[in-house]
Amino acid sequence: MGKPVLVGVDLGGTSFLTVVTNTKGKILSKKKCKTRVEEGAGIILERIADTVREAVSSADARLKNVRAMGIGVPGPLNPETGVLLHGPNLGPTWNNTPVAAYLSERLGCPVYLGNDVNVGAVGEQTLGAARGYKDVVTIFVGTGIGGGLILNGKLYRGTRYTAGEIGHTVLLADGPLCGCGRRGCAEALASRTAIEREIWAGIAAGRPSAIPAIMAEMGRQDMSSSVLAAALEQGDALTEEVMSKAQYYMGLLVASVVNLLDPEAVVLGGGLVERLGGDYVEPVREVAEQYYINQQERTKIHIVEAQLKDQAGALGAAIMARQSWERDHARKK
Repeated sequence: MGKPVLVGVDLGGTSFLTVVTNTKGKILSKKKCKTRVEEGAGIILERIADTVREAVSSADARLKNVRAMGIGVPGPLNPETGVLLHGPNLGPTWNNTPVAAYLSERLGCPVYLGNDVNVGAVGEQTLGAARGYKDVVTIFVGTGIGGGLILNGKLYRGTRYTAGEIGHTVLLADGPLCGCGRRGCAEALASRTAIEREIWAGIAAGRPSAIPAIMAEMGRQDMSSSVLAAALEQGDALTEEVMSKAQYYMGLLVASVVNLLDPEAVVLGGGLVERLGGDYVEPVREVAEQYYINQQERTKIHIVEAQLKDQAGALGAAIMARQSWERDHARKK
């Protein structure tokens, strides 16, 4: 019959990563593909199904060996029905899409749907930087800012399954406009998008910067994390100033989370954190600790860098699938 395997998929607006693991979370195979959002939900879901088949075969397994599959997607969803309600980074064809049922029908295994940042939190708490902690907040910094909450060892989704929207904590009243339509959100102040906006504004105002030359040299049209890292390595004053400001606001966000939940660990992840590592985390920690309401034993709050990097979401989705399958199996007994 073969040993059971799990499948995890992390679906993003640019690409999706598929992993096949054993029941303990060891990766047996993985495959990364372009999403190509312009093709629409139906075609992309078929590509995901085809990729899962390929990845399972590469793991020397068969579809009948897949105990369960998890998929993390960006946007609000209902994990009980497996329906993605709205996919802001995927396009309108994904609105109200029964993702879990669609893939389950094509692959013949139970499929569970979760928010991409939530499953990333599950991955880090189970296999990554937050192993051994029961109360964890994860904050992923990228184009936006997302969060996940693990409370008493379990993922906390909230009454409407939208807990963890940390990026939309308002830190500056009447601040910059956020993509959500409101002003002063952490996402509008500390995300890579916010950093890019401020650097271009500085350049437009006549500030010298190495950013345009670095982008041309790398052949980049966007101000990626690698571009920002290169500018910081060159001592670009504008980039250093904007980054310092973004880290200050991220420190305020972390302090707000700590004052609210007093977790054991805050895990910082995402492309920007991966590129800069401790150079990003240390200034954030310094600011956060200044704003803790409880100044006793500040170091008991562990502010750490994520370990699983771009595999956090896919691994977390596989772990979520295992946990959900075990829960459903126990209910049937």
